[in-house]
Amino acid sequence: MASYYYLTSSLPELRADGDMPISYGEFLSLCQSNVSESTYELLENLTLDSKEGPLVDKWHEFYGMLKKELSYQRSVNLGKSYSSAYDKDGFIAQVVQSALSAKNPLEAERLLLEYEFDNLDSLVGLHMFDDYVLFGYAIKLKLLERLSCFEQEKGKAEFDSLFEGIQERVYSL
Repeated sequence: MASYYYLTSSLPELRADGDMPISYGEFLSLCQSNVSESTYELLENLTLDSKEGPLVDKWHEFYGMLKKELSYQRSVNLGKSYSSAYDKDGFIAQVVQSALSAKNPLEAERLLLEYEFDNLDSLVGLHMFDDYVLFGYAIKLKLLERLSCFEQEKGKAEFDSLFEGIQERVYSL
């Protein structure tokens, strides 16, 4: 734990409305000499759907509920039935509803990201220099990594292309 003091205090701040100040690979290289082999292996294999590790089990429960609510509301919006039963959380339902009514998909993702960051902060709580902080940081980094894959210009170009194709079909009728 003594090696965590320097490690956690030297990590750049992660913000839901900011860019990735460090890649996941760079984060892992910082951790490699400061954490146990078992902790490093968990961090190395970490995904947003992982179940193992400090804090990760609680994150997995929250993230699963969030994904189920997203699936449920998307199904309802499409007029389809949702066959899986799940424990509904009213606050998660409100956040998902707000995200699905956002102006564009990127705004929706940012809204969800902010909520996920808040939840992670709550899960980390008052932990300062331990595995909870590292795993919370790692998950936030994974979330930012996921968001960085969304390219607004590329997405708009794809949308415009699809829309143009639909217009051509309509005009040809």
